[in-house]
Amino acid sequence: MPDAPDIGPIIQRERKARRLTLEHLSQLSGVSRSMLSQIERGESNPTLAVLWGLSQALKMDLGDLIDGGVAPNRSTPIEIIPVAHTPEIKSPDGDWLLRILSPPAMAGRVEWYEVEIAPGMKLASAPHASGTIEHLTAHTPGLSVKTSLGERVVRSGETARYRADVDHEIANASKHPARALMVVVYE
Repeated sequence: MPDAPDIGPIIQRERKARRLTLEHLSQLSGVSRSMLSQIERGESNPTLAVLWGLSQALKMDLGDLIDGGVAPNRSTPIEIIPVAHTPEIKSPDGDWLLRILSPPAMAGRVEWYEVEIAPGMKLASAPHASGTIEHLTAHTPGLSVKTSLGERVVRSGETARYRADVDHEIANASKHPARALMVVVYE
């Protein structure tokens, strides 16, 4: 029987190729940061469930991950990412949901998200890296953006552009779930 693949270095290589930190991959996959670190160092063997979560977060087929990773497929003129492969970040209390739409390789440069915020709730963020700008396009009414520099209502169809290197939040004042597209541009 052949030896099991040494999966840790593969996961680390794929994570770094996508410019993901251990923390970011942990959020995307649902695998704790300490477990990810142990796996990458070869100190822990991941379960099938953990491998599945990692492959989904890295937007890879599980078989490709086990086989040693893959280079992006440039021979396919149109790549479709199934809904089930779109990573999500959810607030623990259900106040908001972020669907990560940008490819992993763009992380830390330009990222885009589908944002959903429950009625009367908000998505609050600590400052991002210096020079970071967010662009929020409202798809529904009721949204507002507040930073330490000011606050504005964003009507359906409008786009707010604001510094994200300061404390900032997106709030939903409506009685219905609010949706928006958010693009984060890092300097």
